[in-house]
Amino acid sequence: MTSASPNIRILLVDDHPLVRDGVRMRLQVTPHIRVAGEASNAEDALLLAEQLQPDIVITDIRMPGTSGIQLAAALQKQCPLVRVLLLSMHQEEEYVQRAIDLGARGYVLKDAPAQQLILAIEQVHQGHTFFSPGLQTHDAGAQAEAAGKRSLTPREVSVLQLLAQGRSNKEIAELMGSSIRTVETHRLHLRRKLRIVGRAALVKYAVDFADLQIGQV
Repeated sequence: MTSASPNIRILLVDDHPLVRDGVRMRLQVTPHIRVAGEASNAEDALLLAEQLQPDIVITDIRMPGTSGIQLAAALQKQCPLVRVLLLSMHQEEEYVQRAIDLGARGYVLKDAPAQQLILAIEQVHQGHTFFSPGLQTHDAGAQAEAAGKRSLTPREVSVLQLLAQGRSNKEIAELMGSSIRTVETHRLHLRRKLRIVGRAALVKYAVDFADLQIGQV
């Protein structure tokens, strides 16, 4: 059993007040965890992190303007002692790996039990990492194999980027110098690799995916 660490100070970042309210209610019943501040966007979160110097920043990925993953990267540079724990609905490997690459110490799904979030906070505060079950494997070989199966080709990445710009299949075909049928094939392969059902869901993922490419290091 993980020993509780006293007075873990949290900065909570999410653009939805109801989500912040729900997380705060989960945490305030835990004596050794305190929400020291809240922000609705990454820009305000950076300012508050510098002022409050919390132990952990809990942030969503998708927010207006700067994403939570970009916030993790900025905090690593500006407030290196502050650890970042992502709380998200996204399960795709691309999000998790990008979060790790840019300094996040934990990744918890929003539909996880409250106790899992508490455990994640304790683990991250103690200098460990924590990922919701199913998101992270300790078997490097299995992880590499899974990533290989779902890796995207450069052409598929280009299609995602153009979808994020709101381009139609015809426009994408013209820009890529290919046929509309080829673009449709790329979209089909993308849905299969990413396990996405429906065209609208693929477009939404494309917009999210574009955020992951901003500020790559």
